[in-house]
Amino acid sequence: MNFRKVTAIIRPDSLEKVEKALQALSVPGVSVTRVKGYGEYANFYATDWMVAHARLEVFIGQHRAEEVARAIMDAAHSGMEGDGIVAVLPVESVYHIRTREKCKLDVCD
Repeated sequence: MNFRKVTAIIRPDSLEKVEKALQALSVPGVSVTRVKGYGEYANFYATDWMVAHARLEVFIGQHRAEEVARAIMDAAHSGMEGDGIVAVLPVESVYHIRTREKCKLDVCD
């Protein structure tokens, strides 16, 4: 199984542009959650330094993972601190809960 999980943490105001970029690539699915945290950019004016961001997760075939990561970076880039990060991770297995079957690349990709 040659799946990858592309995880991106981006500015919330970049989310719509990133979603459109992924739709243009016919990415079969994406999960989005609101997150708070700090890294390179911390809100030093806030008492807890936390900054609101959006986290996207995409499960995709290995051959498309870098293309998806580049599309996210291109759409979310502003050149300012706090633009976010993208990580590409190997995935051992993906299952459909409804059918309890292991996902095949042609079904999930």
